[in-house]
Amino acid sequence: MPRRSSPPISRRERPAKPALTYEGIVGAAVRLMRAEGLQRVTMRRLAQELDTGAASLYVYVANTAELHAAILEELLGVVDLEPVAASGDWRDRLASILASYTGVLFEHATLAHSALIARPSGPNYLALVEAVLALLHEGGMPDAQAGWAVDVLLLVATSVAAEQSARAEDEAAEADHGALVKAIHGAEPSSHPRIAAIGEDLFSGTPEERLDVPLGHKRRARHAAWF
Repeated sequence: MPRRSSPPISRRERPAKPALTYEGIVGAAVRLMRAEGLQRVTMRRLAQELDTGAASLYVYVANTAELHAAILEELLGVVDLEPVAASGDWRDRLASILASYTGVLFEHATLAHSALIARPSGPNYLALVEAVLALLHEGGMPDAQAGWAVDVLLLVATSVAAEQSARAEDEAAEADHGALVKAIHGAEPSSHPRIAAIGEDLFSGTPEERLDVPLGHKRRARHAAWF
């Protein structure tokens, strides 16, 4: 006796897919990044993850770069901004905030590279900028100078995270760094006197300590007028 085939399932009987939302798209993108890495977070791959077409995502996110910026914005929600209202030297508190920011990027090496060009614009990023500006104001920096300084400080912090994370995950990047160290150490004093004089200081210190330089930390750069 021939077997009866199962009747086709009507579309109306299938469970309805959740409606797309910006928050849902970003949340799925963050989960995909944690599972597969940022390089896999493309509009097409994310559409597969959400069981939809890539065209549907473009209603909410313009392109992959904007999607990566949205991921960074989401992760910036864990940056510790409490030092703004804490007591103590404002430079130490600012260093703590920048260290917390770079800590987020250290966890995701490819995100640190993306952050060099993908600037978020959501509430978490604005809160970070506001915190940095508040501490620069507390330190007496003129507003016009602070407007430039906040960009420089975050760019330096991002670059430090990108460099360190690249060397940790990419053997070629570590080899390139090794070649640079060798070249610096082999520089002739007659042709490169300042490099020879500084030597190891060009590479010394932890990432957190190196962030002290653009801050003009109390241990360094005491000559800066606004300190």
